[in-house]
Amino acid sequence: MTDIDSFGRDPQVRYMRRIFASLEAAQDRFLASAKISPVDGRLRQVRVEALKLFERSWVAILQRTNAAADDIAPDIYLICLGRVLGRSGFTVPEDLLPQRSDLKKLVDEALA
Repeated sequence: MTDIDSFGRDPQVRYMRRIFASLEAAQDRFLASAKISPVDGRLRQVRVEALKLFERSWVAILQRTNAAADDIAPDIYLICLGRVLGRSGFTVPEDLLPQRSDLKKLVDEALA
């Protein structure tokens, strides 16, 4: 039997895969720069919580801005990740997080 990934050819699926690949790449760069081991056991729960915050805020932010989703998704995710890391006891260097006060404000509003 031939297994054809017709789902993977769907343009929306391909688009979302690119978005999530960009989130993973941004997260990897951030963790390396912050000197946080990617195998730290605490990161599993941090990633779950950061993704929940991202999902709650991303759609709301997209409705309120003209920016392209793939342009701002990594910044929104890193803002959410930084917040969860800080609440989980990690030291989060603020200078490594996106310096986008507009997005930080929108994340705060979406999560309120």
